[in-house]
Amino acid sequence: TGLVHVKNPHLDLLEEDVLYHLDLGTKTHNLPAMFGDIKFVCVGGSPNRMRAFAQFMHKELGLAGNGEDLADICAGTDRYVMYRAGPVLSISHGMGIPSISIMLHELIKLLHHAKCRDVTITRIGTSGGLGVEAGSVVITDTAVDTSFRPRFEQAVLDDVVVRSTELDKDLAEELLACSKETPDFPTLIGHTMCTSDFYEGQGRLDGALCSFSSEKKLEYLKRAYDAGVRNIEMESTAFAALCGLCGLRGE
Repeated sequence: TGLVHVKNPHLDLLEEDVLYHLDLGTKTHNLPAMFGDIKFVCVGGSPNRMRAFAQFMHKELGLAGNGEDLADICAGTDRYVMYRAGPVLSISHGMGIPSISIMLHELIKLLHHAKCRDVTITRIGTSGGLGVEAGSVVITDTAVDTSFRPRFEQAVLDDVVVRSTELDKDLAEELLACSKETPDFPTLIGHTMCTSDFYEGQGRLDGALCSFSSEKKLEYLKRAYDAGVRNIEMESTAFAALCGLCGLRGE
């Protein structure tokens, strides 16, 4: 049906579903009226960048009014920002898996309550490139963990649940085809490695702690490259797992 799925039977028992970190709710807001025609969601770490992206989309879509005046839909909270430009939502998610996970749980519930159909969601943002030209755009086909496995491990109570991190391969190819219109940005498809830390987790030598040599770092990054990894960031496995489980076409 193209609907966004939530896999939580407890939600049906709630009198009201409060999307606390987005400052929205099923009783306080008419979510179908506000968001029912959303077709694209773009998420990224920085609030300022996501505002700038929404303004860019407002201009590209030729929408009426001044994009400079776009209102933050989540203005009642300082956790995330959300802007709308026609059928496009632009939302910040902060840094790291915990932050994007909170946002995605509430975003997916929002899209479900709003009865959105055939939604495509894309994470855009900076990352560390691996063996690619500086400034390249990496389109992720699969998000992998730090052992280069396509999996996301989520601690649930006292158990560890393993979820797939495969992304929409057809969408990746569509985006690659679109990139031919912007030759100034070298674009490729590859694996994205997700870490839980910016410093030691990504092999950096300039953190407050470092327990490995530069030789060990280079050997590890070479193994990552040989496994198909082309960039490194801190959100992709959670993003891929949640979107895949809830029927969102994600990239």
